[in-house]
Formats: sequence, structure tokens, C-alpha cells
Amino acid sequence: MATTLTAPPLSVTDRCDRCNAQAYVRVVLPGGTDLLFCGHHWSRHEEALRPQAVEIVDETHRLSTTPAAPPAEA
Repeated sequence: MATTLTAPPLSVTDRCDRCNAQAYVRVVLPGGTDLLFCGHHWSRHEEALRPQAVEIVDETHRLSTTPAAPPAEA
């Protein structure tokens, strides 16, 4: 039986390895080590890490999502 390993989705408790802000990118390296980055640090290190990565979970699109407005009071 073959098993495929995939990186788990990111949660609000995942923190950037550089600055401890909320992580929006997980980079899985050969050997299974993973690195977590906020949007800022991912943009700084993406060029160097992308060629080495086995898998990248990029949820930076969530940074530009506008939260729902609170309901209007009647």
C-alpha cells in the first residue's frame, strides 16, 4: 500500500518561524522538515526556498480577504 504524505492545512495557531506572526505559508523540505512563514517573510525567502521545496502550502490569499460586516441593527 502506497501512502502519500501531504502537509496539513494551516491553522490560526501556526506561527512564523522568523517573527512569530500568524503563518500563511508552510514549506516542506526533503526529509520532511517544514518551515512556517508569515506573508512578509515568505516574500523575502520564496525565491531561495521554492526550488528546494517538496511541497508548499500557500494561504496568503487569506490576507486580502475582507471579513464579513457585522449585521446591521434594526
